[in-house]
Amino acid sequence: MTKRITIGALSYLIPTFALGFVWHLVAFKGYYDALGMYRKDVIIPFGFLSMSIQALLFAWIYARVFAVWADVKWRILGYAAFGAVLSWSFTTIAVAAKNVMSSVPDYLLIESGFTLVQWLIVGPLTVLALRRSGPLQAAHA
Repeated sequence: MTKRITIGALSYLIPTFALGFVWHLVAFKGYYDALGMYRKDVIIPFGFLSMSIQALLFAWIYARVFAVWADVKWRILGYAAFGAVLSWSFTTIAVAAKNVMSSVPDYLLIESGFTLVQWLIVGPLTVLALRRSGPLQAAHA
């Protein structure tokens, strides 16, 4: 694993875990309790593992696709938009489709808000942390 992938992964993992913990288990705990969809004993290590896997993959995608974009503003917007849409598809839409909850619209609202805030933080942080790094080069055989 390269230093760029590590920095990119940490740029996702640290703010996502901190925001996720505070958002889901502190600030909006009552809102999620009212949705009636989470277990009483949330398994935090599973959440951390899931975010760690996501972090590595998002870092790799950033290094392969977005690092080549010359304009930093477009790199931030492109990466944040890509990450937000992809994350929203598996953390919001898919969960709403499969899980029992008291209100699908309420869940979509709160989780869409989370994803928006998450990528408003992660997008710029990743780009700024890796602004001097070029793209990953394909391995030669």
